Amino acid sequence: MILLTILELWNAAWPAGLIMLGLGLAFAIVLLIASERLKVQVDPQIEQIHAVLPHVECGACGFAGCGQYAPAVRNDPQLLGKCAPGGPEVAAKIAAILNIQISHPGPPLRPVVHCRAHTGDRTFHGHYYGIQSCTAVNALANTQACKFGCLAFGDCTRACKFGALHVVDSLATVDYAKCTGCGACSKACPRNLIRMVPFAHENMMVVACSSHENGRSTREFCQVGCIGCGLCAKQCNAFKVEDNLARLDFAKNEPSGQAEAACNKCPTGAIVYRGKTAPAPREPKAKQPAAGKV
Repeated sequence: MILLTILELWNAAWPAGLIMLGLGLAFAIVLLIASERLKVQVDPQIEQIHAVLPHVECGACGFAGCGQYAPAVRNDPQLLGKCAPGGPEVAAKIAAILNIQISHPGPPLRPVVHCRAHTGDRTFHGHYYGIQSCTAVNALANTQACKFGCLAFGDCTRACKFGALHVVDSLATVDYAKCTGCGACSKACPRNLIRMVPFAHENMMVVACSSHENGRSTREFCQVGCIGCGLCAKQCNAFKVEDNLARLDFAKNEPSGQAEAACNKCPTGAIVYRGKTAPAPREPKAKQPAAGKV
């Protein structure tokens, strides 16, 4: 009786199973044909370019990621060299793929924090316990006497995908051994303190200050800020003082006795070196007491 029931079920079910099998096979054939006819043809050069990119998706090239940069540089070779993490090596590989010659890309850009004030160098109005973000603090009344200095809440460190930035004693500090020059930290700083500088040499001389206060005010709230005295400009023509702040023309900055003298003459030590093997910043000269005072 059971065997008869099984046979009856089989006789009733196998036609439906055969129909489903046929339909599945038909759909598979249709999908196969559609995938071949509707397949988007990818330029082999784009695939080759994408393969040599570093795939860190940092956005330094101006595009969302390597997948968008590859076709863009294939169609516009003027975009060569925009991949900061890849550097000249990747640019040369892309040029070889495109069979074009490229000129020297120039010195790489690296971030410089235009502030050198650590905790002991600053004057504070009070303590902040709110949202731990530079952007949030910058929108509020300033807890630091200097309205131009590093806020030290780490927006730049969170933006860096390479672990090249750390907040050390209330100051954002770049690890140039890890930095690729992607520029993410520069975009993240709400005070525009981190700027991309052409590193023509392993260590670059920079003015590590952004204050536009007059010299007297600066010395009251920061021991290492630029006071706009102009001694650096008198020593080296690569420097000039504008709006109470010394500025360095990086195109004119060459290792020389004049530049070194400008660095050594700076009374607050605001002129420093930045780079992989940069020497420690010089300590500021002690303020001299006024005549008749001890």
